[in-house]
Amino acid sequence: MNAFEATNSYFHQAADRLEISAAMRTLLITAKRELRVEVPVEMDNGELHTFIGYRVQHDNARGPYKGGLRYHQEVDIDEVRALASLMTWKTAVMDLPFGGAKGGIAVNPRQLSRRELERLTRVFVDQIHDVIGPDKDIPAPDMGTDAEVMAWMMSQYSKYHGFSPGVVTSKPVEYYGMPGREEATGRGVGVLTMKMTGRAGRKPSLTRVAVQGFGNVGTHTAKLLSEAEFRVVAIGDASGGFHRADGIDIGAAIRYVNAHDHSLAGFTEADPITNEQLLELDVDILIPAALGAVIHAGNAAKIRARTIIEAANAPVLPEADRILEAQGVTVLPDILANAGGVSASYFEWVQNRQHYRWSLDRVRQELDALMLRAFDQVWDTAREHHVSLRVAAFMIGIRRVHRATQLSGIG
Repeated sequence: MNAFEATNSYFHQAADRLEISAAMRTLLITAKRELRVEVPVEMDNGELHTFIGYRVQHDNARGPYKGGLRYHQEVDIDEVRALASLMTWKTAVMDLPFGGAKGGIAVNPRQLSRRELERLTRVFVDQIHDVIGPDKDIPAPDMGTDAEVMAWMMSQYSKYHGFSPGVVTSKPVEYYGMPGREEATGRGVGVLTMKMTGRAGRKPSLTRVAVQGFGNVGTHTAKLLSEAEFRVVAIGDASGGFHRADGIDIGAAIRYVNAHDHSLAGFTEADPITNEQLLELDVDILIPAALGAVIHAGNAAKIRARTIIEAANAPVLPEADRILEAQGVTVLPDILANAGGVSASYFEWVQNRQHYRWSLDRVRQELDALMLRAFDQVWDTAREHHVSLRVAAFMIGIRRVHRATQLSGIG
């Protein structure tokens, strides 16, 4: 089962509950447009290298396409399709006026200089500028991209279409961005982790948390939970995991990665473990915040956490999801748990359209309120229909997209 098939497996579980027809299901899961482009780039040594880029626009029944741009050597069309589909349901669950899209370039960004990355980005925009725009499709950063990449995208797009700060989100604050956007995904994960802990009747100080992935999302999640007195006992990144039963000093870990090329390699204030061992630790809450498909049929039965918060996109495969449910593990799905990023992107887009900037306090207040409102809707739907939180979230998202599709005159 590839990533797109896994996403559709979750879709059909919810569509069964909603009694959606086969014809409408086909319409809802089929992308409106799939774009594959060649991206020729002159490298610093004068050689020409051609990369392959993708932009999949899944659904725009509820508004402009919205979704990130990923630079990673394993990017392929199935992954981009899956992530674009997830964005459709994510924006619908959050009740944002967006559809879903995703993009990517098959490249290892660590092997390129910043000048090469800039040329890559600008040539990619040259190839796709006609199909993106503030009212068409609004990219944002994802794995391997950042605020500076978004600034290059906006700059290049504006050469064709004039001043257009709303064409991308998560730009640098000093370049029409918004304070609080960088922390937003991790903050949303942290806020909902606190909410889940409260619903379970646990005290933060007695709650052990493991965070797999210590990039932007993982660091902000761990920092917020540590400040709220949760005991973060394990963290990890591509270099491996680290465990300390009494709790890791997250501030020290963040200072370490900032001083060591964004890597935990060599961190000495916790015991080294593998990322596989991190996933299987005896903790109360496990937060996968790195790549997808890390929990699968081969390791699901070994998971000892009672709650999983999906900070990454699609970290739990369908077979593993069934095993976890049978074990009584509660999973907060990615289309809700990590929706803080796209929610903050919506705030930035609104401000760009209004040529007005909110304060950081307002951004945080609006984000927390939006996340908690969506959580309550998913929680209540799960209880009403006696389904998992994942199925409930998909039911809400699918119902909203289905209704918008019908109101547009289809079906």
